[in-house]
Amino acid sequence: MTAKELIGKKVLIIGTGISGIGSAKLLGKAGAFPIIFDENTKITEETVKEKLSGYEGEEPQIIIGELADDVIKELVLVVPSPAVPLDSPLILRLKETGLPIWSEIELAYNFAKGQMVAITGTNGKTTTTTLVGEIMKAHFASTYVVGNIGYSYAERALEMTDDTVSIGEISSFQLEAVENFHAKVSAILNITPDHLNRHHTMECYASMKENITNNQTKSDVCVLNYDNEYTRDFGSRCPATVVFFSSKEKLIDGFYLDGEDICLAKNGVSEKIMNVHEMSLVGTCNYENVMAAIAMGLAMEVPMETILKVVRAFKAVEHRIEFVATKNGVDYYNDSKGTNPDAAIQGIKAMSKPTYLIGGGYDKGSEYDEWIEAFDGKVKKLVLIGVTKQKIADCAEKHGFHDYIFMDTYMDALKYCSDNAVSGEAVLLSPACASWDMFPSYEVRGEQFKDYVNSL
Repeated sequence: MTAKELIGKKVLIIGTGISGIGSAKLLGKAGAFPIIFDENTKITEETVKEKLSGYEGEEPQIIIGELADDVIKELVLVVPSPAVPLDSPLILRLKETGLPIWSEIELAYNFAKGQMVAITGTNGKTTTTTLVGEIMKAHFASTYVVGNIGYSYAERALEMTDDTVSIGEISSFQLEAVENFHAKVSAILNITPDHLNRHHTMECYASMKENITNNQTKSDVCVLNYDNEYTRDFGSRCPATVVFFSSKEKLIDGFYLDGEDICLAKNGVSEKIMNVHEMSLVGTCNYENVMAAIAMGLAMEVPMETILKVVRAFKAVEHRIEFVATKNGVDYYNDSKGTNPDAAIQGIKAMSKPTYLIGGGYDKGSEYDEWIEAFDGKVKKLVLIGVTKQKIADCAEKHGFHDYIFMDTYMDALKYCSDNAVSGEAVLLSPACASWDMFPSYEVRGEQFKDYVNSL
């Protein structure tokens, strides 16, 4: 199916979030007939119409609650929200009819023009995507930063031209249903256990990430993490030309960290690119993000001078090992985006002082052993909240870590830390869990942390 074949046809959009509304606006403007469906009966038709502000085209049909068979019979395509599992009863019911299933990024790609730089990985996506976006903006006149970073690719697709460069943060959920999607440059930053409640196995999760290279050829580039077992192994199977980066190994070809210097090796000949102290980003995870971003910039033929100028000026992404303030000699860091153990490990690694660590939240089926082991004498007290607090405490006990305390509420945890941390110590919000048991998003969790700290 092509974009032209959708004109004048009915397309089912499942979900009324950013991607669903963006998809509806794209289809309406393109001349298709979107039908917006949401099973959540707490949502009203009026609320959906408010979200559709600026919609162009024939008024979409909005269905809340149940989807009738006579509606399904009229459809030519289904575009589910990334939050809707492809093995859910609704999607399986639709698949039985033979209807094609496209993710929002697949829908957008079929209408968009220009070149796509696509970035995925368990951790580091947002920082890297934001940095790559700034690099591209410094060189190309028409750029869009889209995807899981919070901006609908579909909503902007029809604005793009042949000269446009789109930079997409792409999640595993969005890569479950792609067909024609083709990135000129892609990156898989790392693959570690996450979202196993959705993907069930690491093999399935990894294969979804690998879909970002679908339709790539050797004339395209894929940037991969040499230090990660999954991505290193994928390098031998990747259809694109692979560029590796490493923070642990001196590579013969690729980018690597040598002490405090980022280096580029070509056929065994190395040159220093920059010192990590030239940038404001801190922590090995961010040095890896920078190496990946430089590699992607060069793959898009952006001059090295332009790339490094942007890197040096770049500030940390909000909620990712973000320094908030020093209050009474205590440093406060917001790492609310540390929503899984591997991401939270990077937050701990960036700490250089005795740390009060706030952890716990929604249970995504993660294991916390490696996170606890990464405390490495840095964590003075682990302050636990949320659904996972007992699970994390049990894991801590297993590893001989006993300095933890349970808090009933988030505000109790913040107050405990500010009351007990003394000058020369740090407080780090890096929960290793999603926020959904207590907050609508990790952003809200991080904002409340910063509001509390700034009020001290």
